[in-house]
Amino acid sequence: MHTLGVAMNGVTGRMGYRQHLVRSVLAINEQGGVTLSDGGRVLLRPVLVGRNAAKLEDIAARHGIPDWTTDLDAALADDGVHVYFDAQTTQARVAAVTRAVEAGKHVYTEKPTAETLEDAIALARVARDAGVKNGVVQDKLFLPGLLKLRRLVEGGFFGRILSVRGEFGYWVFEGDWQPAQRPSWNYRAEDGGGIVLDMFPHWAYVLETLFGRVEAVTARAVTHIAERVDEQGRPYKVTADDAAYAIFELAGGVIAQVNSSWAVRVNRDELVEFQVDGTHGSAVAGLRRCRVQHRASTPKPVWNPDLPATEPFREQWQEVPDNADFDNGFKTQWEMFVRHVVEDAPFPYDLASGARGVQLAELGLRSSARGVRVEVPEIHP
Repeated sequence: MHTLGVAMNGVTGRMGYRQHLVRSVLAINEQGGVTLSDGGRVLLRPVLVGRNAAKLEDIAARHGIPDWTTDLDAALADDGVHVYFDAQTTQARVAAVTRAVEAGKHVYTEKPTAETLEDAIALARVARDAGVKNGVVQDKLFLPGLLKLRRLVEGGFFGRILSVRGEFGYWVFEGDWQPAQRPSWNYRAEDGGGIVLDMFPHWAYVLETLFGRVEAVTARAVTHIAERVDEQGRPYKVTADDAAYAIFELAGGVIAQVNSSWAVRVNRDELVEFQVDGTHGSAVAGLRRCRVQHRASTPKPVWNPDLPATEPFREQWQEVPDNADFDNGFKTQWEMFVRHVVEDAPFPYDLASGARGVQLAELGLRSSARGVRVEVPEIHP
């Protein structure tokens, strides 16, 4: 049995605590560790890092974790810490990850990896030059619905893929008459907020992995809700975009349209859905479900605005079976990264791929500001 020390910075936040600490690292230990190719196992020793001592102490006590600190340098100086994980706000990420690399630690980080492409590339190069293993969380690739969609793509179900249409979002309460479901910094550009910087890195790796590299983007980023109320009940002006409407042109001629919004009420089966249309068939994939319609079973709708629609369109799609046991996507990727560190197993989701996500966000904002289509050049960090 091998133990891998992991300094976890940012676990007092919603995502860092729920998905990374509780549902990934602690869940891995509860199952007996990560299984290696030779049958050996790796347990994880979390060292909690953050700025709020009271919150860290509470989390540590609640989960029986002996090690926590507000001193990042002390955590990085610990010879028993082999990996640094970062789930802080984006603004704090580059400096902290750089310090971890300089301390000789392998690094695994949430995205976006930086606020600017220049910083994201610099971070990827620092890690490469130091020879440390590095990875970026790309959790949506491990959702059951997208795993099924990937199975369809790789199996040739679609024929030639023509287009992708994505809808993501939900109504985030303003914080006055009901508490907001997202932290207030998400809505302040000066604090690294904005839905483009938050979501375009996701769309970059989803589109790139499943359908092809993004070659051009046309986007419109807007702020629909101009004022919100923060966690202390104080009104504040929203300075970041809370919705974005984008067209991505992919290699091979595929066109992807993706709407992202924190100011939309949900009228779909899941909070994110992608419809993929191809010459031989179509699919609609969400977080968990994936439904298909083959060309042989495609109905023949006729447009007639003078008559009510009688076709049961949703009932004419077939459910894609699970055919596998799907674990938590964050946990699955943690296990992959641990194997990458310990036995050099493949892990393609590195800081270079994270930089491509930041690039797409940066170019999306440029497209919106200038009202133009922007080509996406290849980068090689």
